[in-house]
Amino acid sequence: MKFDNIAVNITEKREPVPEDSRFYIGLEHLDSGSLYVTRYGLDVDLKGDKLVMHKGDILLGKRNAYLRRAAIAPHDGLFSAHGMILRPKEDVVDKNYFPFFVSSDKFFDEVIRISVGGLSPTVNWKDLKNLDFDLPPLAEQKVLADKLWAAYRLKESYKKLLAATEEMVKSRFIEMFGNPVTNNKGWNTLPIKDVAPEAPSIEKQTGKVWILNLDMIESNTGKVVEKVFVNDSNLLSVAPFDEGNVLYSKLRPYLNKVVIPDGKGYATTELVPLRPNQKLLNLTFFSHLLRGDDFVTYANSISTGTKMPRMPLNDLRKFQCILPPMEKQNEFEEIARQADKSGSVLQYRIAC
Repeated sequence: MKFDNIAVNITEKREPVPEDSRFYIGLEHLDSGSLYVTRYGLDVDLKGDKLVMHKGDILLGKRNAYLRRAAIAPHDGLFSAHGMILRPKEDVVDKNYFPFFVSSDKFFDEVIRISVGGLSPTVNWKDLKNLDFDLPPLAEQKVLADKLWAAYRLKESYKKLLAATEEMVKSRFIEMFGNPVTNNKGWNTLPIKDVAPEAPSIEKQTGKVWILNLDMIESNTGKVVEKVFVNDSNLLSVAPFDEGNVLYSKLRPYLNKVVIPDGKGYATTELVPLRPNQKLLNLTFFSHLLRGDDFVTYANSISTGTKMPRMPLNDLRKFQCILPPMEKQNEFEEIARQADKSGSVLQYRIAC
């Protein structure tokens, strides 16, 4: 069956009003592999026409489809024009089965295959609507939907445990080091430019190289959700990095994207390649400092720009970075490492 016989592409748009910002959903609010939208809204007024969504619609990230972002709209409101809104034709597909159909590997493999573009490949409706898919009979779909939702709820319970583990690590950071912005524990400090200056990798990389852009980084956790490799001849406006860097996103700091890379590659210029002096700063400690709620709040408060706010680099360079004794920083790294091990077990169960 052609996809346009299965679902409708909702193209209704309108110009936002200020109150729409509270309920707006952008691609940055969609988590890879999750049918639920757990955060939404912006602190700035929206610009440009947006798609009109209704509760229960399926929100598809049509740009960078390899991130596999498809979620159920939790309320009426506006959705990013860089996305696609799909609504099932209920005479052929059960509305409770449809979210699993759209989030399936089969569907996304096909969407990725027909996406066009370079660094941000995008799927178009004119190509998507003509794809052929098999569908079970409606009665079978209803049975499958009940079983799939039961399994999905179990998976979500594991995700809650994972979130609790991550919150524990954040709490331990505050307990051990206090607020790094106000430095309420009175640690020695130095400007970031002196202890973690901007220093891209000096090693030239050739052939197939890892390219990292912001869409490939999970908010709040620093996890890289997918690695993409391109030929070095296709690189434009990128900075080289290696394992000694901590990559900090100065664009829209409320998205909270900070990464310790596990290899060499090239990053979009929105990612600042900081290089901590490892005699003074543990990489894990430093990344959690930048990712913590206190620093994110500070970065948001001084960001400039409305539609695409950025943290001024001069302010980042001048920020007085706390420097607790290395033994305490290393102790925190061990706590974070043990939490990561527990998290890996939970991630495995989620993936299964």
